[in-house]
Amino acid sequence: MSSLRTSRTRLAGAAATVVLAALSLTACQDGTGVHVSGTPAAATTTANSASPTASADTSPAGTGSSAPRAGVTTGTAHPAAGTPTSTSTAKARVPSGKPVTCEGSTTRTVAAPLNRPVNHMLLTVTNTGRATCYLYGYPAVRFGEAQSVPPVIEDSKPQAVVTLEPGESGYASVNLSATDGSGSKGHTVNSLTVYFQGRSGNESVGTGAHPALPAKGVYVDDSLKVTYWQQSMDDAVQW
Repeated sequence: MSSLRTSRTRLAGAAATVVLAALSLTACQDGTGVHVSGTPAAATTTANSASPTASADTSPAGTGSSAPRAGVTTGTAHPAAGTPTSTSTAKARVPSGKPVTCEGSTTRTVAAPLNRPVNHMLLTVTNTGRATCYLYGYPAVRFGEAQSVPPVIEDSKPQAVVTLEPGESGYASVNLSATDGSGSKGHTVNSLTVYFQGRSGNESVGTGAHPALPAKGVYVDDSLKVTYWQQSMDDAVQW
């Protein structure tokens, strides 16, 4: 009986010795003497240091900028000064071939009644061709079934011939009727034809233009007259 108790005491002592040795070994490996949930503190630190940091600066020293990451677009928010936003528009405006006389087939003409000056209409001719064209003289306009064209305001003659690069516009104004009511033979017209002069100014060239008028037509009288073609709209509407 005493022999059995001695054996159990020895076994318990041996087990205690093994547990103490294990705890001592863990404390030495951990370096802190503390064992937390079966994971050494050093192992936790190693796992955290392996995680990538999104804000890390990967650019070379001294550059002050981060290297681009996959899926991230870099660059300035606005194009640099002088950078064309549309190359097709620039190419479309490059003149091609020898300059020609502006006429109906290479231009687009718009007729727009004006509120100021009153009883006036603005003619806008835009060069739709690929070559530079010249607007000689003044527009020979025909309202309705008129048999003659109205006279030009001589004082409106510009110092140089109006020159239109592809895409550019020239202007002329039409005094439709007298503002003081002094005109006679007033009537409403619903159609307009614009003819273009040649260099000599004695004949029309090419085809005429047929700009649309307002649905209600426009009122004209015998005081009808036009300006010479002008390079700017402001010069056209001052007469």
